[in-house]
Amino acid sequence: MKYLTSASNYEKHPTTVIQGHDNQAVQGYEDICKWIKTKMTKERNIVCVDCYIGVDQEELLEGLCKYLTFDKIIRSDTIFYDNDKIYELLKRNITDDRVYGIAYYGKWMDLVDPQRLANAREEADTATGNVLILGTAADYITKSDILVLADMTIWEIQMRYRHEHLPNFHTDNADEDMIRKFKRGYFIDWRIGNVHKQSLYDKFDFYLDTVKHNDPRMIDREAFEDGLTQLLQQPFRTVPFFDEGLWGGQWMKEVCDVEDKDRINYAWSYNLLFQENEVNITFKDISVNIPGYTLMQRFPKQLIGEKGFARFGAEYPIRYDFLDTMEGGNLSLQVHPNQQYMVQNFAMPFTQDESYYYLDCASDEETYIYLGLTDEANREEMERDLRLASEGKIDFPAEKYANKLPAKKHDHFSIPAGTVHCSGANTMVLEISSSPCIFTFKLWDWGRIGLDGLPRPVHIDHGMKNIQWDKHTGWIKEKCAFDPVLIEEDNVHKEERTGLCELQFLECRRIWMTGKTTHCTDGETNALNLISGKEALIESPEGQFAPFIIHFAESVCIPATIRSYTITPYGESEGKEVAIMKTFVRF
Repeated sequence: MKYLTSASNYEKHPTTVIQGHDNQAVQGYEDICKWIKTKMTKERNIVCVDCYIGVDQEELLEGLCKYLTFDKIIRSDTIFYDNDKIYELLKRNITDDRVYGIAYYGKWMDLVDPQRLANAREEADTATGNVLILGTAADYITKSDILVLADMTIWEIQMRYRHEHLPNFHTDNADEDMIRKFKRGYFIDWRIGNVHKQSLYDKFDFYLDTVKHNDPRMIDREAFEDGLTQLLQQPFRTVPFFDEGLWGGQWMKEVCDVEDKDRINYAWSYNLLFQENEVNITFKDISVNIPGYTLMQRFPKQLIGEKGFARFGAEYPIRYDFLDTMEGGNLSLQVHPNQQYMVQNFAMPFTQDESYYYLDCASDEETYIYLGLTDEANREEMERDLRLASEGKIDFPAEKYANKLPAKKHDHFSIPAGTVHCSGANTMVLEISSSPCIFTFKLWDWGRIGLDGLPRPVHIDHGMKNIQWDKHTGWIKEKCAFDPVLIEEDNVHKEERTGLCELQFLECRRIWMTGKTTHCTDGETNALNLISGKEALIESPEGQFAPFIIHFAESVCIPATIRSYTITPYGESEGKEVAIMKTFVRF
């Protein structure tokens, strides 16, 4: 082992066991259809299966029709405008840019042909016998006797874009490059799908998890509601995912014990991002995947908190992810948009403020971060050199324009929007940031070609408009690279404020402890990561939840329903020092 002194105990497939409802969860098409059939008690039954983006509708249709008999089948795909008309309606939001679109907050009805919808409604209303209505926005067609919400996680959609030639909604772009498909999903398809899904929560009869091909799982609405309610009464983890990248490293392979060791590297992992991660809940022996967005939408105040909901709506504001360059390369030199630019250009409610916490660094060589402008940085010269570099005429002289600061294990750097930055090779970063995650304007990527064989996109025009040109080395060292501030200390713990900068809304506290520490949330969410030590125990002083074990490098959500909790070194770490990073929103 290179990065650990003992075997990894990182849990890659976290789940939360739900009490009760053992007979309200089934798995496989045969048992799903048996359950649906018990509800088909009339001579004429309308079964509606309303599908989120990415659901394999052909598999679903085949699986249902194998065990249920329908006299009429109506596909909701027929109610939408033709692809060309949909493109014209969404053209402004799709944009010509390969990476960035403009967020669309409309409904599926915006893309529905009124005459085609009328025809489908007449077909449903005049049909005799049992009727199946299936597809995206199927609920539009008529009132059903049995409504099934067929859901899909965002990460699985991305895997189907990449590996199964899944196109975007009502397009023929199955073979388009992954970046463009992701863009259309992120800015348009998933957003419309989330708005529609929210309209179904109070009326669906069954919730169908379709993440695994030919292995669907179904629960009824009572189990769905109570399952998520139980989840939100205790600490829990979202299911992490891991992916390779051009600059990726080897740390996560070992420390997170990622299964596919044959991959060339693992570059990043989202492990607490409700907008893209999922949660997993288990009923007896049946586990059900539920997108984080579904949880956020259904119970936002219980998850985020009253003040958090008032400020951010149903958008969990904190993101924890990993950036692994151990035995890898530099990240790109990049910058993120300021708040006004984010709203005006991308229609996003808040911007991508970040910070880098160094979980690990190579011990046998210099490790560093590029952070902020040097005192010598000149706008005209920097833009000239960036454009020459993007044309392959020069190597961009990064150290001329960006401060190259030493970075060592447990250092924490704030990166407010508009700050040029780049983490160097042979580092392992816990990124603690606001939840927007794709608004990275690459300025210079060290002349690399992407894993897809295409040039890595750079956004110099966007970047130049967002760099904070009035903030140079002195400001960066004072506001973004400051030493930890001691909050309190006693014989069992030391609490320090490590960030973030005063321009950012997240507060980060690092707590070193050898014994039990008590934490209060004020009814707002906390995010945790065990940044040092093998494991620790999270407990409720009031007995609200069962003791919860957090292992090294795991990220845990403390939902807003938990007002207080304790953390104690546990197991192999009992009697030893551990450290927790705690993040919450400043109000």
